[in-house]
Amino acid sequence: MTTIDNLPPLKIVIETHNLRARKSLGQNFLLDLNLTSKIARQAGELKNVDILEIGPGPGGLTRGLLSEGARKVLAIEKDARCLPALEEISNKYPGRLEVVRGDALDFNPLVYLNAPIRVVANLPYNVGTELLVRWLTPEDWPPFWKSLTLMFQREVAERIVATPGSKAYGRLSILAQWRSDPKIVMSLQPDAFTPPPKVSSAVVHFESLPEPRFKANMQVLNSLVSTAFNQRRKMLRSALKMISPDIEDRLKIAGIKPTDRAEQVSLESFCALARNIESE
Repeated sequence: MTTIDNLPPLKIVIETHNLRARKSLGQNFLLDLNLTSKIARQAGELKNVDILEIGPGPGGLTRGLLSEGARKVLAIEKDARCLPALEEISNKYPGRLEVVRGDALDFNPLVYLNAPIRVVANLPYNVGTELLVRWLTPEDWPPFWKSLTLMFQREVAERIVATPGSKAYGRLSILAQWRSDPKIVMSLQPDAFTPPPKVSSAVVHFESLPEPRFKANMQVLNSLVSTAFNQRRKMLRSALKMISPDIEDRLKIAGIKPTDRAEQVSLESFCALARNIESE
């Protein structure tokens, strides 16, 4: 099956609108509409849900989301070349697709969407991690989103779900697992995209938790793990000495050996240390 909605296949759309992916925009377009529909289904129930999509490009995932029953899709697209292709989809699904030309890093989706909201996107690789960190670290929790279903390079996906003791474990693991439940739900080979990237990709689904797994101040925890993992080869008593003059005592109180390195410390222990530091 080459189409899911009586619109042209994506290859034809890309040729018609001359949509060559631009490296400067971090673009890699998905071609298979069956695949985009499968990604859409990983987000869970879409009926009676608004969707935020970042970087829709020619609209492959957009079409998958709409064909799977999304109440509304808000698509944020920076590349003006893609707008005519997205307009064709909007005409097919009257009142259900709103396209806004803009930069996702400087955009408030809540002006356009109503709860519940899911974020589903094949993120441009040059802004993907920054957007994720922003969505995971708002001051107030729960966030505006019920879930995130996002495409990343496989290496980034593995960092998100990594556990202590592994080389992939780091700041992204801590921030993702503190307030959400992330799982890798799909893997994609380079030939699923045009142009094919040099590495494999993966879809990660995050369900937001009602409250963080362990109590901690977000800013303190974020600063703490950033400092710890920026010097991950150092023992924590050295890596964190700029955080507090008596950091060795505070590590011990939190149940962490001062000679441990960041990759050996659990999320729970980092949160305990953040609480101790905040109490200064």
